[in-house]
Amino acid sequence: MSQKELKEAFISNFNGTSLLEISLALSLAPLCLLCRGLLLILYYLHYRKPLSSRKYSLLLDFLVLVSPLLFCCTVLSPILFLMPAIIAAFCAGIFAKIYSQRKQETRAPFRQIVKDFQKTSLDPGYIPAITVFRVYINVLTSISILAVDFPQYPRRYAKAETYGTGIMDLGVGAFIFGNALVCPEVRQKSYVTQPKFSNLAKQFFSVWPLIFLGAGRLLSVKSLEYHEHTSEYGVHWNFFFSLAFVRLAASLLLAVFPKNKSWLLAINLAVLYQLLLNTTPLKMFILHGSNGRDTRVGFLNANREGLLSLLGYLAIYMASVQVGLCLLKCRSSVKGWAGAVCFSLLTILMLFLFLHVSQAYADPVSRRMANLSYCIWVVAHSLTLFTCFVVTDLTLVFTKLLVKGSSVPCCWDVVKPPDTGKKHETEAVPVGNEGKLSPVCLISAINKNQLLYFVLANVMTGMVNILIDTIHSKAVFALCILHLYMFSICLIMHILHARNIVLKFW
Repeated sequence: MSQKELKEAFISNFNGTSLLEISLALSLAPLCLLCRGLLLILYYLHYRKPLSSRKYSLLLDFLVLVSPLLFCCTVLSPILFLMPAIIAAFCAGIFAKIYSQRKQETRAPFRQIVKDFQKTSLDPGYIPAITVFRVYINVLTSISILAVDFPQYPRRYAKAETYGTGIMDLGVGAFIFGNALVCPEVRQKSYVTQPKFSNLAKQFFSVWPLIFLGAGRLLSVKSLEYHEHTSEYGVHWNFFFSLAFVRLAASLLLAVFPKNKSWLLAINLAVLYQLLLNTTPLKMFILHGSNGRDTRVGFLNANREGLLSLLGYLAIYMASVQVGLCLLKCRSSVKGWAGAVCFSLLTILMLFLFLHVSQAYADPVSRRMANLSYCIWVVAHSLTLFTCFVVTDLTLVFTKLLVKGSSVPCCWDVVKPPDTGKKHETEAVPVGNEGKLSPVCLISAINKNQLLYFVLANVMTGMVNILIDTIHSKAVFALCILHLYMFSICLIMHILHARNIVLKFW
């Protein structure tokens, strides 16, 4: 076998892992975020000033937010079930230290602290969990697309061939989910006042970078004879094309149907697509081609997985639009967000019940087809991860109340509620941070140039695979390469953010 064929075989024919292991893996990111926030608050408690050094901020963010995830999906994967408990215990120890060492004037009874916390006002115009969710999906994706080429990355985490739930299978759908949370139909206030089809025209123009990147990836893969998993999207299709066409289709649907009914569109799309899979030859066509022998002759046969899975991805996108609309309802208090968390947990429970029914009576989860079970699974786990980030933010808000003046980047600021007696004073004012410059934060840095980050990760993954025999790499060498790769991308994002450069020209 050639090197190309060896690498293709190395990433093919897997069945994924259990839902429990994926849930535990997803809990690591919120715990790392909590750990970083508690360490910054503890630093402020000791030195009475925030960590302002850009160099040390980047180092702390990388070591706490990125490196643990890299270890857990490689050499620490055999003990993954223990890692959330270990990190949670470490966070509990830091919190106990903060609680015991807080200043004397803030030593109120714990019951009073909880009452004050419930009445705390938060910035209603900013939901940090959305930013963190989208950034972490990018980070986890960038780790996995290179780590999967090394033997230290467990094969059960790789994309499943036909049926199964691999961590990388979830990443594809979660990327769609994260994009929909901030789509123009959710965040654009002018969408209500401007003609819908003028907004649609803007969407058609805005996806050209994705089309361009998809074409660039196609040409580079074919010209370099780079290894690729054909049954993932097809011969010519790739994820950039899927992102572009899903966004266009969603914009067209939302120009016709009310956006607050997008959940109904999502259900109808997913159920109708599953009915077509079960009652027509469509499923056999996706799995085996028009002749039943996996033919790739003709454009539709060659790219059947990528083209037909668009229906499932569109259903995920529409469901995520509904989630985004719910999140933008004004919840300016801790109590309001606590209620939102409870509602989210009930929704997640219902989704997992539907997932069990769907897998039992319709079809198991299949990323290759993006079937009904896959759509439910992606929305359920994505909503779970997002809810964990919200709980993390609320925990950090509670801790910041113990240490007055402390701050954590990409976390809610405690604010003074606006004076309702004055019509023009409608903005909430941050408490304790007036006039302070926030330090450069890795999450903010990646968020500012997310598409560039994703492109860099893909380019550098290709370069590493061309230059290195990843399949036969030893553990220490693999970890060094993966850390160097991730740190290089993070450093570029950090420098661009420090210089306030946003590489977006469309």
